[in-house]
Amino acid sequence: MRVSRSIKKEISAMRNIPVNLSGFKLRVVEEPSIKVDQNGAVVTAYGTDEPLYTVAVFAKPVATGDGYRGKGEELRVTLTSSPEGIEEGDLVELIAPTVSFWERDGRSGLTWRAQGVKPVAR
Repeated sequence: MRVSRSIKKEISAMRNIPVNLSGFKLRVVEEPSIKVDQNGAVVTAYGTDEPLYTVAVFAKPVATGDGYRGKGEELRVTLTSSPEGIEEGDLVELIAPTVSFWERDGRSGLTWRAQGVKPVAR
């Protein structure tokens, strides 16, 4: 299937969309680690030797006035800076989170990125 130029332009515009997660509590469900590819090689930031990191967080909506919280979802986030001091179970905030749409070989999804992650005071 050939994709027109206008559709390609629209798809490329769907990269690095800023995300406002202020209505969610984020809890680390898997400690941060250095990101590696399928062959075990460390993934670095484009054009640098700086490693990327990944962290899994569970995003749960903040309760509304009537106490309803809604369902949550686990997000795997790529971080561009070292997530020092972050442990499983911590409540955190993502620094400058973005989301991008991807599509390949009939599959598609969202990729989450952030400049970093910091703990939230309880």
